[in-house]
Amino acid sequence: MVQGEARRVLIVVENLPVPLDRRVWLEATTLVNAGYQVSVICPMGRGWDKAYEEIDGVHIYRYPAPPEAHSGALAYAREYGLSISHWFRLARKVRRERGFDVIHGCNPPDLIFLLGLWYRLRGVRYLFDHHDVCPELFEAKFDKKGLLYRIMRIWERMTFASADVSLATNESFRQVAIERGKMAPEDVFVVRSAPRIERFVIGPADESLKKGAKTLLGYVGVIGQQEGMDLLVEAADHLVNTLGKTDVHFAIVGFGPQVPAVKQDVARRGLEDYFTFTGALYGDDLLRVLNTADIGVSPDPKNPMNDISTMNKVMEYMTLEKPVVQFDLKEGRASADDASVYARANDPQDFARKIAWLIDHPEEAREMGQRGRRRVLEQLSWDHSVPNLLAAYERIFAIRRRLSGTPAPVTTGGSLRSDG
Repeated sequence: MVQGEARRVLIVVENLPVPLDRRVWLEATTLVNAGYQVSVICPMGRGWDKAYEEIDGVHIYRYPAPPEAHSGALAYAREYGLSISHWFRLARKVRRERGFDVIHGCNPPDLIFLLGLWYRLRGVRYLFDHHDVCPELFEAKFDKKGLLYRIMRIWERMTFASADVSLATNESFRQVAIERGKMAPEDVFVVRSAPRIERFVIGPADESLKKGAKTLLGYVGVIGQQEGMDLLVEAADHLVNTLGKTDVHFAIVGFGPQVPAVKQDVARRGLEDYFTFTGALYGDDLLRVLNTADIGVSPDPKNPMNDISTMNKVMEYMTLEKPVVQFDLKEGRASADDASVYARANDPQDFARKIAWLIDHPEEAREMGQRGRRRVLEQLSWDHSVPNLLAAYERIFAIRRRLSGTPAPVTTGGSLRSDG
């Protein structure tokens, strides 16, 4: 343990409850196991509705989730305004009860820097955890640039300017932090989002999930405007009705605002018998579906946001030894390499052809899945990100000591241990 230095962290996340947000939960529990005192502020939802609870040493403070905005400046102002008020209210509570030396802000939105600036006056430093490129997210969601897009670019710049250290989910995000955010390269650490392999384990298939089909296509993730579910349904239509691959079934795991629209599209095309929508699944229930799937699909379309984003679903498919079908995205290739086939950008018919190729070449598909799992084990699992996360925290506490004039702490053997 570190002697003579408090290491108290407050993590703030707006778009998902904890521990449902898997990346935040991995970070929080890793820090606890490394000797840090960790508190989290997050919204309620999806069954995580207690205002306060402690899980695995992480102290979680939740607030009622405001209505999620889907369009319009006023809707976003309402959502973010309510969230900000809860951040400040709960931060005061955490400050009284447990204290914190670093605020770890997870976007979206790029507004948690406001809390960081307020507490900077009290000696607290700000670490920015870059989950999404918000200006590109807005562009992908609404297919336009305008005043709100320019405002989001300003928020992003202010976020980076307020942060002492930044976490990037991949090398593309690191370049955004350095080039657009003007951060020093030594203050930006790549901490990839990836499953913890000892919990995301290969298991037996449940044949009942296939609904009598030979091949199960698995999807897990948000069902929103920018995830490409319309392209997946169109690809399924082409696969079944044009390519004649009728011995297939699609298991769609997840939640989101576009679920009714996607179901309506499936019904309009007469594909109801080929789709099962499970809703949100976690833990063993999620693993049961993904272990049964023969192929993992990731239909996120190519756009400025998706092209530089790492898709959690792709990492999960690879961890469970599933071959992947996705559109040809820069970071998609960086993650999967030769563990995936790549359809032409935003071409659902080519997506269907790639699925058909994997169905027709089961040995190649099996080898592709094996390559993906080896890639995770050797390069991409959460265990490989733990050292970078802890190095980022060493960096920000060194900055805090330097600015406060505090001498470096004395450490004992095995001081900040990794849970990996």
